[in-house]
Amino acid sequence: MIEFTKMHGLGNDFMVIDAIRQDIELTPQRIAAWADRHTGVGFDQLLLVEAPEGDQAEFRYRIFNADGGEVEQCGNGARCFARFVRDRGLSQSDRIPVETRGGLIELQLLDDERVRVDMGRPRFDPAEIPLDAPTEQDRYRLEIDGESIEFGAVSMGNPHAVLQVEDVDRAAVEKLGPLIESHPLFPQRVNVGFLQIVDRAHFRLRVYERGVGETRACGTGACAAMAVGRRWGLLDARARAELRGGELLLDWPGGEAPVMMTGEAVPVYDGRLRAPE
Repeated sequence: MIEFTKMHGLGNDFMVIDAIRQDIELTPQRIAAWADRHTGVGFDQLLLVEAPEGDQAEFRYRIFNADGGEVEQCGNGARCFARFVRDRGLSQSDRIPVETRGGLIELQLLDDERVRVDMGRPRFDPAEIPLDAPTEQDRYRLEIDGESIEFGAVSMGNPHAVLQVEDVDRAAVEKLGPLIESHPLFPQRVNVGFLQIVDRAHFRLRVYERGVGETRACGTGACAAMAVGRRWGLLDARARAELRGGELLLDWPGGEAPVMMTGEAVPVYDGRLRAPE
């Protein structure tokens, strides 16, 4: 049997598996079957806890979307990862460095059971996103369905496009999300954020996640929106992100500094699955 824990961060839900104390063999088909909300566990992402490959981290943190594809980073998942390794006795540290495909990040468990995550610096270079653009720009344009779309682009360990909208409740997330996600400008596809500025310390956000669809919250998406909003001169160095699943607190002074993200991580239940033969 495979033991796992179901968790969520602001309604962005995860299946978390300890791959240190038990052997696990994953395939995209198996992950997609577990992700099914009618016949499986049901989740946005599968999180895997592994031993680190180097000596700078306590763990390796791997993330798989509901379609079975492995991705570089997940901020809400990072908070759940930190809570999981502490609850399972895998770490006694208050600050936990972990390896991801997007680079090294640090997780900090706070006294109020929230988790603060050093998400690393935003990367705007098109080659690092990746984005098929000849030069770095504050704002890019693409043509979709006869409409000219303006967006900002940034990597938070995974690629993000951010569009400013007047009202997220009326934004065309279902229409534009999948069209932008798979647009040829983004060779590895892209997460699409729809950003509404409330004031300089408060924004609302919906995110269409690559390989998942719209989720109730996206941690890296909130960090990306913060970075783009700051670059556009719309947000202060500390801002509250309001997502459909709840709120995150974000800090980014700009430049080479990392984006710091603080929010909840909630265990839902423990379960067991029969190991595939």
